[in-house]
Amino acid sequence: MRFGFFVTNQWTAGEDFSQKIRDAEEQVRLARQAGFDLIATGQHYLSYPYQMPTTLPFLARLSASAEGMRVAATIVLLPLHQPVDVAESVATLDAMTGGRFIFGVGQGYRDEEFLSFGTTMRDRMPRLLESLDLIKKLWTQDEVEHHGRFFSVPRVKVATRPVQRPHPPIWVAANHDAAIARAGRMGYAWLVNPHATVSMVEGQLRLFRDELKRAGKAIPELPMMRELYVAPRREDAFSLARPYLEPKYKAYADWGQDKALPGGESFAVPFEQLARDRFLTGSPEDVVGEVERYRDRLGVDTMIFRLQWPGMPQRQALEQIELMGKHVIPRFSR
Repeated sequence: MRFGFFVTNQWTAGEDFSQKIRDAEEQVRLARQAGFDLIATGQHYLSYPYQMPTTLPFLARLSASAEGMRVAATIVLLPLHQPVDVAESVATLDAMTGGRFIFGVGQGYRDEEFLSFGTTMRDRMPRLLESLDLIKKLWTQDEVEHHGRFFSVPRVKVATRPVQRPHPPIWVAANHDAAIARAGRMGYAWLVNPHATVSMVEGQLRLFRDELKRAGKAIPELPMMRELYVAPRREDAFSLARPYLEPKYKAYADWGQDKALPGGESFAVPFEQLARDRFLTGSPEDVVGEVERYRDRLGVDTMIFRLQWPGMPQRQALEQIELMGKHVIPRFSR
């Protein structure tokens, strides 16, 4: 079992932007010492009520504190971007991290992001697929020419490539069955989002593995994200997480994140109901038990934990990282 630390990159409007970036660096240094295998962070634009650093520059800054760790973009909203720029930016980050970068992609779900980038939700999947195709050509071919529906590149020679061969691992964030099946057919790792219940994930994993097998693809790494609050006493963890996690999911509901989930899921329910089988709050022993459940029931081999949300003091994040390093991570490295 490998453990990832999701670096919070959403902060309340009143917080000092520069200081929060420095706080993130401190968290990464401590996570490295605690035995986390990788760091990760996500991407959104026009993210009111939160301020957010853009993902790839933020990861470039954090990578200096993450020496020896893998660094994951979870995820880049690929339909919003120009693939030549993404290909060379990711190649740069792969070189900066010594060949330890993970390229996570997703299609996005917010109208305002698509409209602001000059495209539409309707075109998000074909743009993502064409972008991935072009990016992989730029990473693996000496000469490239591409004339697609959305992007064109004249015949050019290519010299800027990632360190990893043939290219960095590609993780696909997907919620709906069709997108999960597509990831399996293409042989990409499915990044399981933190919003899905375990029972929902269990059914979708059967579909994912069936498609991998049908396509003759090797089973890739299976990463899963979870919201986590770990405290010395179980009864304290939920109450300490709630003031920050509850408004975070209220913002998700306002953004329409729950509409991206299958089965008519809604985040507009009492917090206790929302948290059930989604959020991991408890003592170190509780966390160990849940990680074992995900490993044994689902086959998850990489757990990525987000343990800070907008407004939460730095001290609470650092205390949790230390608890993970002392009482959880060592239980899986024996």
